[in-house]
Amino acid sequence: MITIQDYLRYGKQMLLPEIGESGQLKLKKAKVLVIGAGGLGCPILQYLATSGVGTIGIVDFDKVELHNLHRQVLYTEKHVDTPKAITAQTILEALNPTIEIQAFEEKLTVENAERIFSAFDVIVDGCDNFTTRYLVNDTCVKLGKPLVYGSILKFEGQMAVFNHNGSKNLRDLFPEPPNPEDVPSCSINGVLGSLPGIIGTMMAHETLKLIMELPTLKNELVLFNTLEWNYTKLKF
Repeated sequence: MITIQDYLRYGKQMLLPEIGESGQLKLKKAKVLVIGAGGLGCPILQYLATSGVGTIGIVDFDKVELHNLHRQVLYTEKHVDTPKAITAQTILEALNPTIEIQAFEEKLTVENAERIFSAFDVIVDGCDNFTTRYLVNDTCVKLGKPLVYGSILKFEGQMAVFNHNGSKNLRDLFPEPPNPEDVPSCSINGVLGSLPGIIGTMMAHETLKLIMELPTLKNELVLFNTLEWNYTKLKF
């Protein structure tokens, strides 16, 4: 049920007629798993937590490094060399102590993906490599889980919702991952620090809408160029 504290904390979004008490209750009951607590994962996790998603899972086996800090805004220098999943859990619990945060400090693999995914309603992919991206997609298809997908490079980002209400999945758009030799490296090409915040916030926004059964992307890929502010939506 919705409590007085819920009204005090989430009242501004509950004023929206599309949300109200029923929408906030859906958020409160929702269980969302976020893959990656890096550039995309940080803003995704922040906005899911502060919006009142009842249970949030975090999958990440990396540690915080100094070069992460320009874009991974959950962390500060005191967090360098600490596990991202555990550190993010602690920070999010401070942001919103009324929700449950679960940390999975392990690398996502074929062996553990189904076990981890099974307890969650929605999967959000903020990973940074194609191997994990296709593993996440294929596991969601197998388990019937909706997937909010996003990726970034330089000044550009993209976003889609897969496997939701009969929609297509990543392999319908890109049947196979690219040849590793053809994949641009973030360490070489880089990314502007604010870009993950923009795309990650968009992904969080789409996740919240999905939970509350508001209109979401369906068989559409959003391409967002932040250097020239070009926005394209491709149907597939």
